[in-house]
Amino acid sequence: MRIGIIMTARPGLEHFAARAEELGFGSFWVYDTPMVHGDPFVALALCAMTTNRIKLGIGVTSPALRSAPAAAAALGSLNALAPGRVVCGVGTGNTARRTLGMRPAKTAELESFTAALRDLTAGRESDHHEGTRSSRVRFLHVDGSVNTEDPVEFVVAAFGPKVAAVAGRLGTGMISFALHAPEAWSALGRARRTAAQAAGNSGKTRSYLVSSLYVLADGEDRYGDAVKDTIGHIAVSALILAVENPAFRAALPREESAAVDRLLRLRGTTAGDPDRHHTLYRNYLGRLSNDERELVVPSLVDRFGLVGTGDEIGRRIEALEKAGVDELVIQPVVNPEAEMARLARLLP
Repeated sequence: MRIGIIMTARPGLEHFAARAEELGFGSFWVYDTPMVHGDPFVALALCAMTTNRIKLGIGVTSPALRSAPAAAAALGSLNALAPGRVVCGVGTGNTARRTLGMRPAKTAELESFTAALRDLTAGRESDHHEGTRSSRVRFLHVDGSVNTEDPVEFVVAAFGPKVAAVAGRLGTGMISFALHAPEAWSALGRARRTAAQAAGNSGKTRSYLVSSLYVLADGEDRYGDAVKDTIGHIAVSALILAVENPAFRAALPREESAAVDRLLRLRGTTAGDPDRHHTLYRNYLGRLSNDERELVVPSLVDRFGLVGTGDEIGRRIEALEKAGVDELVIQPVVNPEAEMARLARLLP
């Protein structure tokens, strides 16, 4: 299985992209969460200038963040700098919208937005709507500032069969965040294939899993501080989701639900506070502070990270690959240079 790297957009990121390419990773991604991280298109434009082969991914943008023409122009510009190396993930904007105190976009908006991006970046016309007005739009560039010749790879952020079916209808791949159950990936794949067959889409697509990974040394504590520091950013993101989604919280085991309450106390907010996003998403997907390690209870380690001995992780990766995952995308947060070097040893 291929392995990619994902990081938050910030100055100097291009040096990590160059190192990731040097180490042999398949892709280098940045998040698209405007109120928390830097701009992904600016960051990846710099990465394009320091790399030659590695894929450059947006993980993920949303119809709630930019209009389709604006997003397509950014993708086309990036594709001019890194021809054929651009991967664009598209989702409902769950986190990006929550950081604004707003709800995510609807699945239908995700589908129409992705279809528009796919058409515009390929040089085709697309519908554009603003309120009650609509028109047909296409790139009018004549100076090569956008690239419509080399394809942009699109993947939709899928956690259930409804969005997996969108991927099938549009002929795109899929990306998911911390979804480690092989049976869940098998279900996504079935839903995607059924929809693809109905739409007449038969092309090869790829599936990406954004995760965290820690290989235990002999005798090392599976739930120790080193593990928590490495995978804690994803574990805490699950607790934040539980604050935002009561149904998700209701399904949590007792120790995880108690961790949600501790998180709210540490952040000084409540689930009902309309301004909770001001503190709830502070340092989102960044390295944990020492006082937040206690939030990463053992069941979160087991569910939201790939943690184990080399043999254990090898078996889990093999099961995920059989279920349809093509590439793991790992975020290094403690010491990116050292973590990428260790991860490179797992490359096929």
